[in-house]
This record gives sequence, structure tokens and C-alpha cells, in this order.
Amino acid sequence: MEFEGVDPGTVRPGGRTARVRAAVLRAAGDALAEHGFARLDLTDIARRAEVGKTTVYRRWGTVTSLVADLLTDMAEQSLPRAETGSLLGDLKANARLVQRTLADPRQGALFRAVIAAATSDAKTAEALHRFYDNRVQEWATCVQEAVDRGELPDGTDAHQVVRAVSAPLYYQLLTTGAPLDEPAADRAAEAAVAAARAGVYTRGHLGG
Repeated sequence: MEFEGVDPGTVRPGGRTARVRAAVLRAAGDALAEHGFARLDLTDIARRAEVGKTTVYRRWGTVTSLVADLLTDMAEQSLPRAETGSLLGDLKANARLVQRTLADPRQGALFRAVIAAATSDAKTAEALHRFYDNRVQEWATCVQEAVDRGELPDGTDAHQVVRAVSAPLYYQLLTTGAPLDEPAADRAAEAAVAAARAGVYTRGHLGG
């Protein structure tokens, strides 16, 4: 992701630079989960991370750049997609991963804060979109494999199917406050698979 400040992709892994980045991103995630985007402050994050304020300002420059790097790191740390051999098994694994993440007190609060910030900050929105585009791209492979096996109609939009799995879970997180559990995750996956098998996500049906 390219934002003002240092492009995370230019940093070599290992050594003091990596340790500083890890400490700052951990502190940023904690602060974001505790107080939300509006109260995020680079000086406070430097204090939490026990890193010099000058280092934080020189490396990231702005809160938006730091949040973009945090999302990059989260994408890098995400578990690889499951390979169960069946579409429903793969998408249940995806749904349960989303469910566990959103049900986690820290991670759920962090995602709510980032989503809220993205509604009013264009650069945070771009970082969030790229984060999810990367995750959807990875999991779309299992849907395309199902198309190739004949489990789904030709022309199925794999990305739309993956988004359909997580959408009900985010909706529940943001609108009801009800606990997210594995049955909710499984229902989301089962509904997406049923719709995909019925041709709801074919490009012709979607108007593509």
C-alpha cells in the first residue's frame, strides 16, 4: 500500500527495524481497539511502544499512514486459506475464521474502529479496501476450483461468493451487538453456497 510516509514493502524483515515496526503496530492496534480512530495519536503510540517519538513520526508521518501499515501487517499475518476438498468445507473454514476474528474482544473492536474511520477518511478506506481485496482474492481460489469441478455454474463470480460469506457476520457485528458464534458462521457459509449453486452469483445474473 502506498501512502505518505514509508512504504511498508520497502522494509527488510528482521533486525531492529522489524522489532520497532512490530512494537508500534501492536501499540497502534491496542490504542485503536481501546479508543477508536478519532483519538489515535502518534505520540501516545510511541509511548506505548517504548519507541522514540521522532522515530514514529519519521517512519509513518501520519495516523492514516500508520493505520494503512497496520492493515498491511494484519493481511500478512492472516492464516492461509483452508483446503478441505469441498466448497462448503472451505467456505465454512473462511466463515469461522472471520467469526473468530470479529468475536475476539481486541480484534473485533479494532475492526469496528477501522470500519468507522473508513466512512470519513478516504485513505483509511483505501487501505481497508485493499486489505479485503487481498483476502477475498486468496479465498476466491476455492470457489473457482468448485466451478472447475462442476460444483457451481460456469460464470460464477468467485469474489462475490466469498464476500457473501462474510457479509452477514459483519452486518451482525455492526448492527445487532449479538454474539458471533460458529453456528452463525456456518449459516453464512451454507447460505452463500446455496445461492451460488442456484446461479445467483453468475455474471449474467449479476448483470456483468
